[in-house]
Amino acid sequence: MRIYIDADACPVTRIAEQIAQKHGIPVTLLCDTNHVLTSDYSEVRVIGAGTDAVDIALINLCQWGDIVITQDYGVAALALGKGARAIHQSGKVFTDDNIDGLLMDRHLAKKARRSGKHHLKSPAKRTEEDDKRFAESFDQLIREAIK
Repeated sequence: MRIYIDADACPVTRIAEQIAQKHGIPVTLLCDTNHVLTSDYSEVRVIGAGTDAVDIALINLCQWGDIVITQDYGVAALALGKGARAIHQSGKVFTDDNIDGLLMDRHLAKKARRSGKHHLKSPAKRTEEDDKRFAESFDQLIREAIK
């Protein structure tokens, strides 16, 4: 098992690394050339700039049994299709039962933005409670994966 993090602007990278290290699971951070990441624990892979370059690289690397951290529903769906587990930075675990609805919501939101008639709110500022929720959910996901 390995953990892959879609690390471009991911606010939970350090939390995920701490939990992964506690369980002895290796982590790979993937980012594009516009981001500079360093880590004392994780392998850092810098992927060339380009639309979806990091997403494609992540999906090509992940395998059955791995865990993917991403806020991209499309990446999560592809990871699930490969037999990996996927979790959002909010702590929401992506599953075969919820991914179709999430992808539909994403599609409808994109359609609304394109129409110019609908303005969606920006996400709320991240809080310590958000970090705690992610940590608990991620730790539980790892425990289930180890069983």
